[in-house]
Amino acid sequence: MRPPGYHRTPAGRVGAVARWAALVVAAALFLLPFAVLVRDGLGTGWSTAAEVFSGEEIPFARSLLNSTVVAVLQTAGQLLLCSLAGYGLARVPYRHAPLVLRAIVATLMVPTAVTFVPSFVVVSSLGWLSDLRGLVVPGLFSALNVFLFRQYFLDFPVSLEEAGRLDGLSRWGVFRRVVVPNSTGFFAAIAVIDFIGSWNQFLWPLVIAQDSSTWTVQVALSSLLTAQNPKIALLFAAAAVSILPIVLVFALLQRYLVRGVTETGLTG
Repeated sequence: MRPPGYHRTPAGRVGAVARWAALVVAAALFLLPFAVLVRDGLGTGWSTAAEVFSGEEIPFARSLLNSTVVAVLQTAGQLLLCSLAGYGLARVPYRHAPLVLRAIVATLMVPTAVTFVPSFVVVSSLGWLSDLRGLVVPGLFSALNVFLFRQYFLDFPVSLEEAGRLDGLSRWGVFRRVVVPNSTGFFAAIAVIDFIGSWNQFLWPLVIAQDSSTWTVQVALSSLLTAQNPKIALLFAAAAVSILPIVLVFALLQRYLVRGVTETGLTG
């Protein structure tokens, strides 16, 4: 809030105009691809969108369902496993906790390409090719999420946990009935990020989902693109439909994103 009697200098006004102009240009560049997508995909009418779901060669409706199942299960699994791991590293007294944390963080420096082939061999040996288990299980844990949850729980009020212990709750009871209900904003922020990341996966589903019945939406879109006679309007309509779930999730929970980042403790 400006103090009474404040007047912006000419240089300040020029700077403000320049900043607003830069924001408008950046927003236009960001929104232009989406405008083209909606115009070319849905501009021809809903018949094109209906054709996306009626195609026999590419089961787009099944692909949407597969992506939804994979994204929901991976998001729920990461929230459960990573929050428990982060809470344990933040609160459970353990002499080797710092070493465990360093080992988890160290995995973030390993390129995905290095673990891709070993992961494929493991999934193949389990017989999970063209199976939703092969798509879901490898993505149930995230080292980054463990680190973020730990940072958040380090700043969680200890007094609330102590009150729960005085009421006779176990450590698991404190986590389930005290910590989680008072951390819904942060959990929602992580859920948004995880859901969008899982929904947008392409390379791993492309390799694992070798049967069209287990294709995710991204693999189905790539099949439309690489077809012998690609229909651009059909491809754009399918792409427009495929982004609706993540747009909806983002619209409902976007207010938690900034709050979630600020609550991780990564302020410096």
